[in-house]
Amino acid sequence: MPAVTVENPLTLPRVAASTDAVARPVLAVTTAPSGFEGEGFPVRRAFAGINYKHLDPFIMMDQMGEVEYAPGEPKGTPWHPHRGFETVTYIIDGTFIHQDSHGGGGTITNGDTQWMTAGSGLLHIEAPPESLVMSGGLFHGLQLWVNLPAADKMKDPRYQDIRGGQVKLLTTADGGALLRVIAGELDGHDGPGITHTPITMVHATIRPGAEITLPWREEFNGLAYVLAGRGSVGTDRRPVHMGQTAVFGAGSSLTVRADDSQDSNTPDMEVVLLGGRPIREPMAHYGPFVMNTRDELQQAFEDYQAGRLGVIPGERVPHTS
Repeated sequence: MPAVTVENPLTLPRVAASTDAVARPVLAVTTAPSGFEGEGFPVRRAFAGINYKHLDPFIMMDQMGEVEYAPGEPKGTPWHPHRGFETVTYIIDGTFIHQDSHGGGGTITNGDTQWMTAGSGLLHIEAPPESLVMSGGLFHGLQLWVNLPAADKMKDPRYQDIRGGQVKLLTTADGGALLRVIAGELDGHDGPGITHTPITMVHATIRPGAEITLPWREEFNGLAYVLAGRGSVGTDRRPVHMGQTAVFGAGSSLTVRADDSQDSNTPDMEVVLLGGRPIREPMAHYGPFVMNTRDELQQAFEDYQAGRLGVIPGERVPHTS
């Protein structure tokens, strides 16, 4: 880890918060519980225990792996429905194949991202390729769910295939960090992901002892999830380590620092930084559907059971179970 990198970050554009930026305080640090998803691949529930008012517009995020599969062990998810939000799958190591009933799909690997707007509803499946199932190997990634406002929940589905080479690469003034802007904007630099809900998503690799203080849009919330390594967050250097999420309060900059020494298998600190404009609408969420009211949620289930969310490619009848 990670797949997308450069030999010399000092060749990249540099970003830094202004001297008059207001530092965001750290409101909480939570530890992700472990579980299993789909057909049984291990995940860490990054946002478990965090009040939704601090997450909005994000709904959930799972760190998938990091796991070294033996031959025959790689797993994915069966066909399943979604409505009312967007799924973002970021593969750091390994390979996943996506296919959906709206014609979207492809293979993502080593720094690629698939951005699926479920909108009015579709069916999709995510699975490792047969070659990975046979050989085994390293698998590590993230899946993030981004809510849609009521006005966009029933838009037509959309699929974006974002290659690792398309992300915007930046660094800090001293070159101590590599910043990959996957979506949104950071200090005037735009990532390739097109979002209905305004957000910023950055994967930062921070060298031991280095610190990043980044400008952060004041109308956005601020979250930092530690994929690997350890360090601190905020100007008061609150400790964080792998599997923990830091929740930032109001302000116009956020700070993350890597400890001087890291684990032997983790040379750098790896952090995902997230921010978004809160939607501030009622949310009714159950399983694969995220709507505004219980009636809309019930309608989503009825539409799925009636086969109105799509047909699996190659099948002639709607999928309802």
